[in-house]
Amino acid sequence: MASHILRRLLATVPVVVIVAVLVFLLLRLTPGDPAAVIAGEHASAADIERIRAALGLDRPLLEQFFIWAGTLLQGDLGRSIISNMPISSLIAQRVEPTLSLALSTMAVALLISLPLGIAAAWGSRTWVDRFTMVLAILGFSLPVFLVAYALIYFFSMKLGWFPVQGYRPLSQGVLPWLQGLALPTLSLSFTYVALLARTTRASMLDVLSEDYIRTAQAKGVRTRALLLRHAFSNAAVPVVTIAGIGITLLISGVVITETVFNIPGLGRLTVDAILSRDYPIIQALILLFSAVYVVINLLIDLLYPILDPRIEY
Repeated sequence: MASHILRRLLATVPVVVIVAVLVFLLLRLTPGDPAAVIAGEHASAADIERIRAALGLDRPLLEQFFIWAGTLLQGDLGRSIISNMPISSLIAQRVEPTLSLALSTMAVALLISLPLGIAAAWGSRTWVDRFTMVLAILGFSLPVFLVAYALIYFFSMKLGWFPVQGYRPLSQGVLPWLQGLALPTLSLSFTYVALLARTTRASMLDVLSEDYIRTAQAKGVRTRALLLRHAFSNAAVPVVTIAGIGITLLISGVVITETVFNIPGLGRLTVDAILSRDYPIIQALILLFSAVYVVINLLIDLLYPILDPRIEY
């Protein structure tokens, strides 16, 4: 197990390096000059060149990359071009809303999708199965922002149950924190529920057709024990795998959801940095999201032997 973990950790290094190179080149080669954006519309050519020299944008592209990579290896994410604040401080200020939204979304998605997928598989070709498939189709078809606006219109503007926008930190109380997260969590978890419910249903259908399930039924095993202990324990590996892959949906959905609900998180920071062409912030956030995705998939890989003892490393 230790050697496997070490190999997986070493395998993440080239992934991070490739992501860093691609992000650096993509941002540098896109049209537009951040120095001109900072200088403003009425700046002269001399002012723009002065800002370019101060930011190091007048140096060769390869030299810019090695300077940026060197500071990154020292744990320095750099400073914002627009606000001149350390990027690590900006991320620390925005991490609580994003972490709260991501964790609440995953919790709601798992609590809804797993029972729904199990019930759909057990009651195949019944109304529960049809409802699950319709929900899955809607979840994949409807964009996140459309679901968000529909929830805002109905629950906020019509019923007045939840705030339209904004975020209340946990330090201000659990109830205001939950009220501010309710609609963003529901809108973001809609696609995630559809993905996990459909995967759980398909995986459970495969397991329920096995001989040992029919043997357990013949022995009079209760339905609950049959589904959870015998069936779902063997169907959990594909579900966990898809849950890890679905983190990409969660990361991209966070950017859209935080923009719609005006949540001051990392997603909103990403949008603001893109609009202002703040290269250091964009690079740091993409690397952060990539690292989170890699770590989560590593943890899921390590869960396989726990979920299925037949898997050995």
